[in-house]
Formats: sequence, C-alpha cells, structure tokens
Amino acid sequence: MQRVGVIGGGLMGAGIAEVSARAGHDVIVAEAGSASARAALGRLEKSLARAEAKGKLASAAVVLDRIRVTTDLDAVADRDVVIEAIVEDETAKAELFKRLDTVVTSPDAILASNTSSIPIMKLGVVTSRPQQVIGIHFFNPVPVLQLVELVPSLLTSPDTTERARAWVEGPVGDGGLGKRTIDCQDRAGFVVNALLIPFILSAIRMYESGFASAEDIDRGLVLGAAHPQGPLSLGDLIGLDTTKAIAESLYEEFKEPLYAPPPLLQRMVDAGLLGRKTRRGFYTYE
Repeated sequence: MQRVGVIGGGLMGAGIAEVSARAGHDVIVAEAGSASARAALGRLEKSLARAEAKGKLASAAVVLDRIRVTTDLDAVADRDVVIEAIVEDETAKAELFKRLDTVVTSPDAILASNTSSIPIMKLGVVTSRPQQVIGIHFFNPVPVLQLVELVPSLLTSPDTTERARAWVEGPVGDGGLGKRTIDCQDRAGFVVNALLIPFILSAIRMYESGFASAEDIDRGLVLGAAHPQGPLSLGDLIGLDTTKAIAESLYEEFKEPLYAPPPLLQRMVDAGLLGRKTRRGFYTYE
C-alpha cells in the first residue's frame, strides 16, 4: 500500500493526498481539468507551507515531491489503493468507479470511496471486483482529525477491510497513516453523519424560524454543551452543499422527516452561499 491514487483534489482529496505523502507514500492526484489541477496543487502547497511554518513538518518541499497532480486518470493504473473524493453525487461516483475498474490494473488494488453518505454497495456493484470496494471516509480537515470510518459493503471481502484498516491505522513511517478507525454498516450516513447531519439541520430550522440568531445558537452549544464549535459554524466548515447532499441521501434511504433539508438550506445552496469555501454561509469569512 505504498502507491496511492486520489481522484479529486478539493478540500478532502487534497487532505487525503497530503496525509498519504506525509506518511511517505507515492501519491498521484487526478483532477478533471487543468484549472482544478492547479487549484489542487495550490491547496496542497498552502497547507504544507502552513504545517512547516508551525513546526509540524520538517520540509514541505520533501512532502510535495511525493505528490503528482495530473488530469490523466490513466496515471492511477498502478496504484495499490485509489480513493475517490469527488462531488457527493451518486451518479458521478458510480460512473467514476466504472472507469476505475478498467483503468486500475493491479489485481489486488483497493478501490475506495470517501463518500459521506452514499451506500458503498451502489458503487461496488458497477465494478467487476466489488469484493475490493470499500468506504474509507476521512474527516475534514484530514491532516488534523484522527477518525476514519471503514465501510464495507455486503460484498466487500474481509481481506479488503483488514488491509484498509492496516493502512489507515499503521504507524507513520511503517506503511500506515497513523489514524484511528471505527467500523460502520453500509447504511447512508454511516455513524458520524447519521448523528451529526440531523443535529445541524435542527439548528438550521431553529435559525430559519427566528427562534434564535446564528451566533446565539452556536454560542449555546459551545458554552452550554462543551462543543468545540456550533452546528451552524460546523455546517459552514463542512460546506452547505455537502450538508444538503448528505441530508438528501439520508432522507432517500430512511424517509425520516428529520433528514429532509430545510428550505433555507436549499435556497442558500441555490444562491452559492456554501460556507467557508465561498466565504459566505451562515457567517461571512474574510
């Protein structure tokens, strides 16, 4: 598991690529076009420079030398593990897994998804090797947060699950990423988002109704429940488009009203007010 491929160089993809390269792996990031590839490289350079400046990394240049950003999907053909980190859309992910099935030539390669909510079975069955398809769900920001959810489908082999666990939990410098895993059933939302997203949606509904301001809702949870940040601020960090996509996936699977995206969330996404990544969501960011 020394050759890592990451499909998508957004916040999550760049984070996965960074932690893999910092662990000593050879990493290829595949992006859809040249503009997004440049953005991904810039994201990696900025994050690694920040880590070096804070003394958390000896040399950003050394780590960056282990990463290649490309627009050629065929470049991941020889990878030991390929992690999909594209938009949270089931159709787009399924189409990508069909392509990866033909592109990745290693017979033992793990094909993984970083999806937040889409059942892994739906991605595995479009390939000829569903036994090697698994969810490896990192959390944002990837270099900081230790948790990774492992999500095998009904067809994922035990060997694939344990190889994925060994890679994620293994010590840095000894072939692993040095993170911690929890095991999740292949149900929309897995463990964390099945609990977290309804909480964020409830906060949005409270704000939408005029019950309290965004600041007071968040301050209440920080000061009264010892949360590190409030639910609306967290929604901005996750991305309101991603929050909406996860909510829709949860609602499609369970048909529970608490999973339905509130109208305000729908309108904010329509308006492009997606949180920190667009500098405006429930808060405005400089």
